[in-house]
Amino acid sequence: MGKIGVFRLLENDDLLESIKKKAQESNVSAGAFILIGSIKHAVLGYYKDGEYQTVRFEGPLEVAACMGNIAVDENGEEVVHAHLVVTNEKGEAFGGHLMKDSLVGATAELIMIEAAGINMVRVFDEKTKLRLLRLG
Repeated sequence: MGKIGVFRLLENDDLLESIKKKAQESNVSAGAFILIGSIKHAVLGYYKDGEYQTVRFEGPLEVAACMGNIAVDENGEEVVHAHLVVTNEKGEAFGGHLMKDSLVGATAELIMIEAAGINMVRVFDEKTKLRLLRLG
């Protein structure tokens, strides 16, 4: 196991971009993370017919669960793959693939765990049109 980092994300930070930035700043190219907090609105994706469709949910929303992994692409660029479940004031839950433009509300707390000694690479797969995880 590698290092563990704990970070606070700030209001109006883009959730996906902030996770990637913290991975880059921490030199984490392979790992996993969990996150809780609040967001102003969520953009969630779902995979259909070879591409991601998106749905936007207006907030404020509570982050009931957010988890994912960090890998690199063929060029060594960090890639964050995350799934997010949010709840509204009625306790209704919505979930999917975390997309850009999901903005932090009051705060978000990120715990990042480095997978030391593991090579995680995302490689484009022609059949699915996704960058799939290849371990090596």
